[in-house]
Amino acid sequence: MTRPSDPLAQYRAGMLGMITGYMRSQAIYVAAKLGIADQLVAGPRPVADIAAKTGAHAPTLYRLLRALASEGIFRELNAGTFELTPMAELLRSDIPDSMRVWAIMFNEEQFHAWSGLLASVQTGEIAFDRIYGEGYFDWLGKHPDASRTFHQAMTTGSAQTGPALVREYDFTPFDVIADIGGGNGHLLRTILTANPHARGILFDLPHVVGDTATESELHDVADRCDVVGGSFFEDVPGGVDLYVLRAILHDWDDRRCTTILRNCRRAMNRGGRVLVLEGLVAPANEPDFRKWMDLQVLALLGGRERTEAEFRRLLAEAGFAMTRVIPLTADHSAIEATPA
Repeated sequence: MTRPSDPLAQYRAGMLGMITGYMRSQAIYVAAKLGIADQLVAGPRPVADIAAKTGAHAPTLYRLLRALASEGIFRELNAGTFELTPMAELLRSDIPDSMRVWAIMFNEEQFHAWSGLLASVQTGEIAFDRIYGEGYFDWLGKHPDASRTFHQAMTTGSAQTGPALVREYDFTPFDVIADIGGGNGHLLRTILTANPHARGILFDLPHVVGDTATESELHDVADRCDVVGGSFFEDVPGGVDLYVLRAILHDWDDRRCTTILRNCRRAMNRGGRVLVLEGLVAPANEPDFRKWMDLQVLALLGGRERTEAEFRRLLAEAGFAMTRVIPLTADHSAIEATPA
């Protein structure tokens, strides 16, 4: 006897998977935080050995790894022995495309900000500010470990975008290039290394550019690079031919973005340009991770991801005309603009 078909079964299963998505993200976070993948680089190991090396409770760690293995993250070979899988490889800390720091960053204080998403949607207010009592970047300035994690994640983003940028965009017309909100300088170093004729300015908050990671990152271009601390809401360095803003504007609402862009317009050299490196939101109903990042920056900073048309309007409000959009990677483009 056949059972009646249930046309909604697949949708219920899919919906349940999305409802409980936090379970997977938090499990991945724990594995990343403990450095489990690094313990398996040399080959499969019993869970008791992994637990001893990472300070975990072996029976409970087994339950975590068993769940992750069911998603293709690690593989159980026999009772209690695990090995890396291609997905788990991404949680290693010693590979160029590591996502370990992203798993940590997204699942600590940023994860908690999502608990305030309902209030943000109801009021338009910033969830992080409501929960933590201050803005995200102010909070990072008081928590060095979290700040280090954040800037490590930004560096990996720059490492993925930078090679495509210097390949696709011609920097030869620009003698002075400023990376605004450039963190520890990885992207600027990539640009200056590929363009030995140019000088650079790294500009970010004082506690960011004062970190020892900045000196280390810029060591081989230090003779052509000035490091300047400040707030881009107040002013930016002058005498610049090209301002680069990577993953900056999506952090802020239109009013604050206009302030940043107008500061660049006022300070730039005659004939100067801005180059905005951001993802572009896909058309309605198309699957797009950028649409989820839009909620992320809403909860965290009150920012927003934007479509190409929205960037065009934003730049026009600040006195710029968008001249072209250059695709760089699957999720980033270079948006060039000149004073209107």
